Amino acid sequence: MGETPELSGVDLARVALRAAKEQARQRGEQVREKREAKRHGLRSGARADGRDPVPLGAALNRLITERGWEAPAAVGGVMGRWPQIVGPDIAAHCVPKEYAEAEAVLTVQCDSTAWATQLRLLARQLVARLNHELGHGTVKVIKVLGPAAPQRGYGRLRAPGSKGPGDTWG
Repeated sequence: MGETPELSGVDLARVALRAAKEQARQRGEQVREKREAKRHGLRSGARADGRDPVPLGAALNRLITERGWEAPAAVGGVMGRWPQIVGPDIAAHCVPKEYAEAEAVLTVQCDSTAWATQLRLLARQLVARLNHELGHGTVKVIKVLGPAAPQRGYGRLRAPGSKGPGDTWG
């Protein structure tokens, strides 16, 4: 009465299918537990997870993206690559000074009024080239500054009430 009947045919297939389903369910639970552990940082071992060291460049790129610093970082890169972007002739006489992100204005200072005039004539082409490098709309206007004139103090050749280097007296 306590004997188990011998399984054959369809019954044997049902037992095998039930065992296979149980094994698959157990494997699925293990995979799900591993995913949960990895997602919540509960795992340690030989495989990569969020706590592993990352290259400095990758960490900086992630930080720039998370903080929304793409445009200022791109403009900073342009300031470092200014000679490659505008050419050696312009770079020898004109230097980028600042970038106003809200207005998308790049301020450039030239060492002579002739170069300032030349840069004003080339401004539209430079804006197009900069936007090609940085992304559309990053720079809308280039503000060109002439040479910084030194402040003249009062001296022997200075007329009282003089307005500075533009004045014809002294």
